[in-house]
Amino acid sequence: MSAKRIVLMYISEVSGHHSATLAVEKAIRIINPTAEILNINAFNYTNPVSEKIVNRIYMGMIKTTPGVWDYLYDNPKIARKIEKIKNSINKFNSPKLKRLFDRFKPDVVACTQAFPCGMVAYYKKNFNSDLPLVAILTDYAPHSYWIYDKIDYYITPSEEVKARLVKKGVKPENIKTLGIPFDPEFNDNISKTEVMKRLGLSLNMPTILIMGGGQGLGPIKTIVASLEKTKMELQEIIVTGTNKRLYRSIKRKVKKYKKRVFVFGYARNINELMDISDIIITKPGGITTAEALAKKLPMIIVNPIPGQEASNAAYLTEQGAAIKVDDPKNINLVVEDLFSNPDKLDNMRKSSVGISKPNASLDIARLLLDLC
Repeated sequence: MSAKRIVLMYISEVSGHHSATLAVEKAIRIINPTAEILNINAFNYTNPVSEKIVNRIYMGMIKTTPGVWDYLYDNPKIARKIEKIKNSINKFNSPKLKRLFDRFKPDVVACTQAFPCGMVAYYKKNFNSDLPLVAILTDYAPHSYWIYDKIDYYITPSEEVKARLVKKGVKPENIKTLGIPFDPEFNDNISKTEVMKRLGLSLNMPTILIMGGGQGLGPIKTIVASLEKTKMELQEIIVTGTNKRLYRSIKRKVKKYKKRVFVFGYARNINELMDISDIIITKPGGITTAEALAKKLPMIIVNPIPGQEASNAAYLTEQGAAIKVDDPKNINLVVEDLFSNPDKLDNMRKSSVGISKPNASLDIARLLLDLC
């Protein structure tokens, strides 16, 4: 029997979309070690120049004009207006995609972002292909750019997202509520005492994890300054991701802070850091929040990006797993309130359990292997 061949597609290297494909790849290899997997950056493969341009435009937009992104995100009118542009781009990319598929001969393709999903959907239609195509949504709100009639299955994180896809015209039988994929290692049992001793943290002090996604975005320095105002004894773990300037800025001040501050750059032990923390203060990216839910880690959400992150924040707060803070200068008051009311923290943990999908990656891997 020949090995099963699977293509996983994402855009942008330092992104939740890439983290999601890596998680699914790892899960597939756990279940079927002989499977052949091609994990590919669709933008970089089809047009490396366009990837850099699009990334710069997107980052510039969310930093300087977030209202524009809010208007563009999940806007059916915009989606209809750019249909011809999308088709032209997909037509241009189609020959490259065909050469890739002719060479690798995949049994199934899964995408964690709408752009490559559209590319493959166009390929299927243009070349009359019956290649199974799976869309893996990594946020708690589905936007209109995901909708293509050549997608065989949509993977959603919740029943609410499934209902919204149905309203957009997707057949219920084509939707699987399996969750947002994250590294299966987040389900491993870890010795909290051992990790804290190894990292030099106190075993008897409240621990707060502060993150800004893989790129270290958000008002992290403002959050740290706010926590300096609290009279509580606490320790902070700060993850700056690829933001080297932020890392250096905080690292220089570590000894000046009144609180115990531990700063990491692009950390590869987030599962451990979440395990030893009592609260996480974070941007509400889909992968990070799915990981926090699996760890039953209460979330304080600050400065969500308009669009997907704002939708994630709304869902998580409605479900009781997170608290949204509009002004990061007031983080200290929220933290003091939570630690002074253990019942609130306990209720947030219970809410996390209710909506978490801890086996998402393995369940998605099984579906993909079954489609081969």
